[in-house]
Amino acid sequence: MKGYSFVLLLFLSVGAFAQNSINNYKYVLLPERFSFSKEVNEYGLNTVAKSLLEEKGFTVYFNNTEIPKELAGNKCNALLADVEQRKAIFTTNLTLILKDCQGNVLFKGKEGKSREKDFYASYNGALREAFKSLDDAHYAYNGTTNNAPAATPAPAQPQASAPVAAPPSPVPASQPATAESKEAAGTLYAQATANGYQLIDTSPKIVLTLSKTSTPDLFIAENSTAHGVVSKKNGDWYFEYYKDGKLVAEKLLIKF
Repeated sequence: MKGYSFVLLLFLSVGAFAQNSINNYKYVLLPERFSFSKEVNEYGLNTVAKSLLEEKGFTVYFNNTEIPKELAGNKCNALLADVEQRKAIFTTNLTLILKDCQGNVLFKGKEGKSREKDFYASYNGALREAFKSLDDAHYAYNGTTNNAPAATPAPAQPQASAPVAAPPSPVPASQPATAESKEAAGTLYAQATANGYQLIDTSPKIVLTLSKTSTPDLFIAENSTAHGVVSKKNGDWYFEYYKDGKLVAEKLLIKF
């Protein structure tokens, strides 16, 4: 009898896990600043995390941007992504966490580690290592729509007729974040490095450092004042980064 009870309990546990798999979710909501970061998109981590999740097939939105109607009406239709840091003296240690809207952990990846001395390289290296765990999850959206648990209806009470409520205002369609545009300051010349390129002006001075990603025409970028990404749009290159909480898109003229 005890053996039968154990098998039944195991079956129910596996069944509950299967019903709440990451494959049930199409959307992921991502913060623009992780809890261990001092500023928005520090070291370009949040932008890179969004790109890595999208490569796996998720549709990803930052949690402070406009989102689709089906998601705005019920955020339980999305996974909540976070990256946790375990502090250590000589290594950067990051772990990817995916939760449902009630805080239940549906996926916790293996810890990504980096021993690079440069903070930018160390955090980005650990983040990419942490996201490799998603390869083993074999994510594939199965078409399920997750809904929040239905509340128990209160007993009906007789009441006077009430005027018909006006229909809710339509939720605007999803739009990308609006960026402040800046024109190119001059031509920059790309010099190949071990991990990407460095862009120099005619001084010559290094203006921007580019690190390759797994996506063509997308680079992690940084200079002395900003961290972000450089990508190609409609044949032109843009450096996108946050400044004082606002997204800036700076056009670049690059000679490779």
